[in-house]
Amino acid sequence: MQQRSPDDYQPRLSLWGHVWRYLAALGISALGLTSSVGGWPDWRFALDVSLGVISLVLVFWRRRWPVTITTIVTIASAFSMLAAGASALALVSLATRRRWREIIPISLLSFVAGMFWFAVMDTATPTAGPSAFVMWGLNIGLSVVVIGAIVAWGMYIGSRRELIAALRLRAETAEAEQALRVAQARETERRRIAREMHDVLAHRISHISMQAGALAYREDLSADQIRSEVGTIRDGAHRALEDLRTVLGVLRGNGEDPETAPQPTYADLGRLIEETRAGGMNITMEDDVEGSPPEAVGRSIYRVVQEGITNARKHAPGAALKVTLRGSEEHGIDVLLRNRLGFDSNTPGSGLGLIGLTERVDLAGGRLAHRLEKDVFILEAWLPWGQ
Repeated sequence: MQQRSPDDYQPRLSLWGHVWRYLAALGISALGLTSSVGGWPDWRFALDVSLGVISLVLVFWRRRWPVTITTIVTIASAFSMLAAGASALALVSLATRRRWREIIPISLLSFVAGMFWFAVMDTATPTAGPSAFVMWGLNIGLSVVVIGAIVAWGMYIGSRRELIAALRLRAETAEAEQALRVAQARETERRRIAREMHDVLAHRISHISMQAGALAYREDLSADQIRSEVGTIRDGAHRALEDLRTVLGVLRGNGEDPETAPQPTYADLGRLIEETRAGGMNITMEDDVEGSPPEAVGRSIYRVVQEGITNARKHAPGAALKVTLRGSEEHGIDVLLRNRLGFDSNTPGSGLGLIGLTERVDLAGGRLAHRLEKDVFILEAWLPWGQ
């Protein structure tokens, strides 16, 4: 992974953040001035203050041009004790970037600037004798310790900032992933409920529509026969309402899950064919399946046949539908539905039935296809015996 740039995790400084940093820089400068300002001529004091003020102004942009600003104020600190605070602040800021190719040269430059001040600019430095040797050793050691402490503190701050930024990014990523998982779960649930609604309601309502349409053209029925047909339509409407109420209960969160409610199985295919035939549809079924398929496979077979009946009733009313089932535990189960193309009915179709059925068969590990052979519509599916 590519290393993140320090600009990615450096926080924006508030007004108070700027103020206390400048106060700390002025404190460092004041501490140095109190020990070195004695006996200075006026021009020397003016030079020190001028360079110090310029350094304090320049250090405000230390994050925009870190190396350039730190280099300038470090060189200025060699001639101005007031600039020493600005130099320390810039070095800390540079060290937060944790780039050794920047830290090492600037640290050496800071050490040289300190030694130059001690050797040339400080009027209190002894020039000969044992005291000079002691003072030089003390200043060298003190400079190394101070510069090392400044760099270490800056690197600690930079490491902590990067850690906080990484933890924040990880939390934001986790929240985004959680939101995505929730959205995917909701979409999956919507698709599942929509599939159940289509499988159940479309079949029942298309059945009701066909019965009502046939009743409108029957002029040879007696009053008792008409009442019987209307009663059949009413019973079908009641069953459709019950199915709809179940699905709406799931959407409200207070109903029975359609997938945990009692589901049709392979054994219910005979009842489905009889109900369809009783509704006036010309349908035949040939069942050559060896043995009894598992419940989950049987449910998928039932839904394939149910969708084929619904499509034939919608788009080819009056056409004969032939259902063929073949298979075994070794070879799986083939489901074939054939019907001639008829005159389209007035029942609207969305085209979602075959899409949802394809998803169901795919989830079961099978495959679904449909095609036209001249004037015959064919819907075929293959399902494995074990899912």
